[in-house]
Amino acid sequence: MKRKASLFLSATVAAISLLVVVFIANQFIALAGHLNSLHPAAGTFFLVLSSAVLLFSLYTGRRFFSLPKKPLLPADENAKAMAAYLAYMTGRLPIHPMHPEPSKNKKDQRWLRANLKLLDTDSLNITRQIATRNFFVGAFAQNTSYGTTTSLLNNLKLVWNIYTIHNHDQHFREFIALARSVYEYLPLSDFKKEDIQAHIKPIIQSAFSNTLSSLLPAGNLLAPFFLNLFLAGATNTYLSCLAGIIATRHCQTMTCEDEREIIQQSMFEASFMLKEIVRECNPILSVTISNAIKKAGIESLDTMQSPSAGSGMAKEIVSHLASSLKSMLKENG
Repeated sequence: MKRKASLFLSATVAAISLLVVVFIANQFIALAGHLNSLHPAAGTFFLVLSSAVLLFSLYTGRRFFSLPKKPLLPADENAKAMAAYLAYMTGRLPIHPMHPEPSKNKKDQRWLRANLKLLDTDSLNITRQIATRNFFVGAFAQNTSYGTTTSLLNNLKLVWNIYTIHNHDQHFREFIALARSVYEYLPLSDFKKEDIQAHIKPIIQSAFSNTLSSLLPAGNLLAPFFLNLFLAGATNTYLSCLAGIIATRHCQTMTCEDEREIIQQSMFEASFMLKEIVRECNPILSVTISNAIKKAGIESLDTMQSPSAGSGMAKEIVSHLASSLKSMLKENG
């Protein structure tokens, strides 16, 4: 069945492509004939110019969608393929400005590892910056179209930034392949229930940090509401940390690695980064919302109206938070 469907689709695409080419060629010839009636050389000039434009478009399109010629990944550092892969890596990697030997002619594995270590530091800084941003996006805009879209765009930007600092020459298909690989390594992209507990653990630990219990306003009454914000922010941050770390490992890989090993190591590093980010963000989030509630007054939540169509993202987020808080108060009242 699958083979028949593939054959049918291939034949259909070929037939449609043929019809499109014939139609376009007929239009070009008709227009060239019309131009020849105005001037004898106009039609020929038009056909030559059009052919040159089409050929240039095909050439640039081929360059844009082409993939770099990548040698086979060595099984280990002592494999024969390592020499070719080392030359490939040193040729594509930008030289970090802090490298102790930037102008060395013969770049060996020691030179490459020093360069990768510096680039790894830059990647972690980029990951930390965007993951911190996504903490507040997840906390304040959870379950909204704005929050989902912004988090996704931030993560794509994160993968793109890591890809560009590891490659002199960027290729669209190569970036798409990297983004797809990162997505496939993230939790829930390929649901495995035995892995969920390991992913949830660092999120819960970060949300129940020492700063949370001491900074919650209004005692236990608002604890569920604030915990919901912290969990949403921590989950968003954890996914961003994983995306950045996995993208970095893919860009810096030098030997064949087991998929399970990559996931386990990335989870380990992401959990540490998550704790550091949440430790910094928790007080800011707690104090900000606490002050806002004190200034606005809890009773003002009853006057909050649902956002109308086209009222804007900010009003949608505020209304969403107010509705969540009112529901928590009613349940605990």
